[in-house]
Amino acid sequence: MIQPHGLILMGGRATRMGGGDKGLLPLGDTTILGHVLDRLTPQVDRLALNANGDPARLAHLHLPILPDSLPDHPGPLAGTLAGLDWAASLGATHIVTAAADTPFLPCDLVPRLLLAGGPAGFALAASPGGRQPTFGLWPVSLRDTLRTALADGLRKIVQFTRAHHAGTAEFPDDTAFFNVNTPDDLATARGML
Repeated sequence: MIQPHGLILMGGRATRMGGGDKGLLPLGDTTILGHVLDRLTPQVDRLALNANGDPARLAHLHLPILPDSLPDHPGPLAGTLAGLDWAASLGATHIVTAAADTPFLPCDLVPRLLLAGGPAGFALAASPGGRQPTFGLWPVSLRDTLRTALADGLRKIVQFTRAHHAGTAEFPDDTAFFNVNTPDDLATARGML
């Protein structure tokens, strides 16, 4: 049975929220990221955070902080590559990625991704609203292929996963993937608690 490591993607600039670490904004009795950690931690073997900038601001989380593997914030694929390299250094075969701004992510995310991943162990989540590209099961064996694709300018997760025949884990509810991008989204999330 695959025991994936987990990677929370927090490498973006949060421009629609005014910048900073939106995952650290208060939501209920914790933060947005606190909710993500509560839901993802039990599902993975180890956990790391993909974040750029000064890692000291996140030291209180006691997690490995992995910056993007490429400069200039090229997007979640670069964070995923950093996670794959980290997992490879620990002898892991797979990682599961999740976004840091999705406080209601499914508590059965990993088991469903594992079922959908097939022999290669490669899958993305989807809900009625479409694919959820920052939620995926990634085999470490793809890291050099991903590195090459990034060097060639690829930035879209769905393009990469489609080209490499990732499976799809279907989830019945879009709410599980509600992400907090704006102050209005944060107010909505508070109402969903």
